[in-house]
Amino acid sequence: MVASLIGSDYGSLYQPAVGKTFMNTGKQQKPVLTGQRFKTRKRDEKERFEPTIFRDTIVLGLNEAGGDLDAVAKFLDVTGSRLDYRRYADTLFDILIAGSMLAPGGTRIDEGDKSKVTEHCVFTAEQDHASLRRYAQVFNKLIRRYKYLQNAFEEEIKKLLLFLKAFSESEQTKLAMLTGILLANGTLPPPILTSLFSDNVVKEGISASFAVKMFKAWISEKDASAVTLALRKANLDKKLLELFPVNKQNVEHFSKYFNEAGLKELSDFMRVQQSQGTRKELQKELQERLSQNSPIREMVAYVKEEMKRSDLQEQAVIGLLWNILMNAVEWNKKEELVTEQALKHLKHYAPLLAAFSTQGQSELVLLLRIQEYCYDNIHFMKSFSKIVVLFYKADVLSEEAILRWYKDPHTTKGKGVFVDQMKKFVEWLQNAEEESESEGEED
Repeated sequence: MVASLIGSDYGSLYQPAVGKTFMNTGKQQKPVLTGQRFKTRKRDEKERFEPTIFRDTIVLGLNEAGGDLDAVAKFLDVTGSRLDYRRYADTLFDILIAGSMLAPGGTRIDEGDKSKVTEHCVFTAEQDHASLRRYAQVFNKLIRRYKYLQNAFEEEIKKLLLFLKAFSESEQTKLAMLTGILLANGTLPPPILTSLFSDNVVKEGISASFAVKMFKAWISEKDASAVTLALRKANLDKKLLELFPVNKQNVEHFSKYFNEAGLKELSDFMRVQQSQGTRKELQKELQERLSQNSPIREMVAYVKEEMKRSDLQEQAVIGLLWNILMNAVEWNKKEELVTEQALKHLKHYAPLLAAFSTQGQSELVLLLRIQEYCYDNIHFMKSFSKIVVLFYKADVLSEEAILRWYKDPHTTKGKGVFVDQMKKFVEWLQNAEEESESEGEED
């Protein structure tokens, strides 16, 4: 039976086990399968290349495509099906951007051998927005086609930012413009910019120069508000000062540098960020001092020092003080009692508010804050006029500011109700003013 099996058409696939003899045991020996071949799907086959062979293939393809970036994109698309982009992603991106494989630090490995470099790359492109935008489209298409390259591309850009010192000023500029465009279209995420805060590029002034060019390209694609929003979401807004050496990490230097570069929007953004940060610190400190019943004169001195140090305007401070004072108390829920409670509290701290309402605009800001608070907190609806009168008597609010608020439209929140409340007091102010004028004429 075995002989007939071996002699059959199946003899090439099945062979008896070596070293075994068949005995008449009543059991049939199972044949052993040999010679079976499994087919690999063609699309799963990859040519195995060493990095240098991979490099030569990419360089040759780019040189053949020349300056035709559509041809470059098509070449990269087709070639990815047979080259191992995943394994040699860093080599691929080095060549596309710098024209050559890069050694650690950013030096070109093959700079002396023209057969191993290409003249068709980002660094040799025209230094204008349109040209770099076309290169950005090449990267967009490549990464959309081979999505696994996304992380490798991000790592490549982070690496190149650390290598900026090795590149010429023109190459730095082109990389900055490309980065800005890719940030704008979402191919790159803002966190890749953390490489710019590395000491080796910061101390040379390279980071700040690069950032200016990058932001300009980014804003050209989007707008300043989109850029600042992206920075804020990535928590980079608080790190922008680190683009400069330690001795220049202040808002004044940042604003001057970016203003001179034509990026006033980012300069203003940084000032706002600083102001917000300062206000938060100021608020926290004042809340602590209020809870400890610190002397008012000490709080006034502290706030004035902070205003001077952080260039805070009085209008910002007066609104902050009002919010802090009103949030420091657990108010009575009964309308008839809350007014008395509020007047007692505000009378005590009137000198604190008076110290920072020395300008007409500051007084108006305070009036509007009082109006909004009384409108938003229903138990205070009948307290508005009494608070204003209290502040008038305590020299927190002037007659001019009250009359200006009464006559001019500013915010609609409860304005009709509060105007009615203030009518008699305003009439009294106007009559007092007329009497004062008539007495002056008699004299």
